[in-house]
Amino acid sequence: MGEDGGGAFEIVTREDYSDVTYMLEVRHPQMAKAAQAGQFVIVMEHEHGERIPLTIADFDPERGTVTLVVQAVGKTTKEMQQRCREGTTLYAVVGPMGIPSHIGGAKKVLCVGGGLGVAPVYPQARAYARSGAKVIGVLGFRNKDVMFWEDRFRAVCDELIVCTDDGSAGIKGLVTKGMEQALAAHPDIDECVAIGPPVMMKACAEVTRPRGIRTIVSLNPVMVDGTGMCGGCRVKIADGIKFACVDGPDFDAHQVDFDDLMARLARFKPAEAEAMKKWEESCRMKGGDASAAERY
Repeated sequence: MGEDGGGAFEIVTREDYSDVTYMLEVRHPQMAKAAQAGQFVIVMEHEHGERIPLTIADFDPERGTVTLVVQAVGKTTKEMQQRCREGTTLYAVVGPMGIPSHIGGAKKVLCVGGGLGVAPVYPQARAYARSGAKVIGVLGFRNKDVMFWEDRFRAVCDELIVCTDDGSAGIKGLVTKGMEQALAAHPDIDECVAIGPPVMMKACAEVTRPRGIRTIVSLNPVMVDGTGMCGGCRVKIADGIKFACVDGPDFDAHQVDFDDLMARLARFKPAEAEAMKKWEESCRMKGGDASAAERY
């Protein structure tokens, strides 16, 4: 809940990066001081809203803000896309949660972000740079029109490779192509961080596996309470079961059972589709289309 017990976390900045991706900078001085790279928060847009986990994409102790980058793919994130504007508030922002990323003694690190995963890999790239490591960044987007934060990465990376599916910016191809290019130029890379859709992280793991490069991924299973009680975020790591909320969200990519993760995520798609259908029907009843929800 909010610091005053009532929940009032002001959105001080809102930016839209595409028709589905948007950034919210939220005032939360205590969290801004406590947050570390790799951690996440659980957000409730209103008192009766769904609890959704969001990775902390940035934090600024001086401004007293934390930054969240959200993709409107489900009922709650689409609702937030319509309602969350500068000057409005979020009912609850709980965290920071999860184990912070281990920024060890690596001398040269490859930081890979795909799509929405570009945002959470940024604080890790910055942390590595501040630790004295050389940072090679690889960012992947569908096209140049949905690119974001290139300037932030250039400020912390010694080298940056941008990949787009259609070749409209950087090199044409997936992030794995950018990784191959980086690894060919820098055979002394000793650590890799990759964040993005599960299929992307799985592909990244297969690029580094034969080279024996330690690779860390941030997992995004369905999560409810964020304390390890519900068990919804369990993931298969090597021969054991872990909970992403308390044991992660960072894990050794070469130990993750990505096929199991993707299968678990797919099981919830029917329920997610039903929730979206009901919400859109409610919006149409109120104002003619889903965009009318913004007025309520």
